[in-house]
Amino acid sequence: MRIAIFAFDGITMFHLSVPQMVFDEVTRLGAAEWSTVVFSADGNPIRTAEGYEIAGLSGAEAADGADIIVVPSWHEDARPAEPDLCRLLTKEHERGSTIVGLCLGTIPVADAGLLTNRHAVTHWRAFDRLIERHPELQVDESVLYIDDGDVLTAAGTASGLDACLHLVRSRLGAAVANEVARSLVIAPHRDGGQAQYIQRPLPARTGDDPISRVLDWALDHLGEPLTIADLAAAAHMSTRTFVRAFRSATGTTPAAWVRSRRLDESRRLLETTDHSIERIAAETGFGSVVTFRQSFTEEFRTTPSTYRRRFDARQG
Repeated sequence: MRIAIFAFDGITMFHLSVPQMVFDEVTRLGAAEWSTVVFSADGNPIRTAEGYEIAGLSGAEAADGADIIVVPSWHEDARPAEPDLCRLLTKEHERGSTIVGLCLGTIPVADAGLLTNRHAVTHWRAFDRLIERHPELQVDESVLYIDDGDVLTAAGTASGLDACLHLVRSRLGAAVANEVARSLVIAPHRDGGQAQYIQRPLPARTGDDPISRVLDWALDHLGEPLTIADLAAAAHMSTRTFVRAFRSATGTTPAAWVRSRRLDESRRLLETTDHSIERIAAETGFGSVVTFRQSFTEEFRTTPSTYRRRFDARQG
């Protein structure tokens, strides 16, 4: 897997480092041979927002044939992307590259015409400017990142870590993504979405508040029904108060959160055990194999059996 990362004058060092940190860790851990290359429009040095000069960059030709091309951010004034960059993104997308816009990097991806009539997300401060320039876009301010398979966009700053980790998970499986997350000391997942992998953040959990305690308790009881009444009782709250507090803390509903955690656990079991599909459905609380298969296929666009064949960590 070869990943090309675009650098430009004014980019912050944090934004430029995010995809390198995540993707290079895959290789450092020996999980797969992933390589990253940083390129600028002409291969000349760039000066970061912090005032440092970065030299030794490749030119635009480094993006030729890349599996993934990342625009990790963009100029704060949201200026239109240069025609050469738009042409590069369009050409490589047509050739089969996955195009990724992190934070304000969504802007040049949109300028290249790759987000027409799609859902997209960017830093909340750029919503209005993005919509004004591209009214055909459906900007979703409630999500962390959106993956359409061939194009991925992410919200501001730290969500780039989540989006890059998601790319690792989607290509190498949850076990590798979790290993990368542990190595980098970041959350292994902040998700909860639909088929296009729309993601929502989990709360910062301190362990000493009712919602954090309920989340931990629920993870130990995924095989049980876990109704809203059950969760509210575990939190020692009324149902109405619990639902309001849960949404405030997590940005999603109890039912959606439980479903996502069940699907996460089912992926782990598919990757690391030889449990039957029936047993996995029971252990993750789906109630029936039919419900499990339908939920898994709706979320991941593949069946549990096909997923297992692709990501079985016991192979080799």
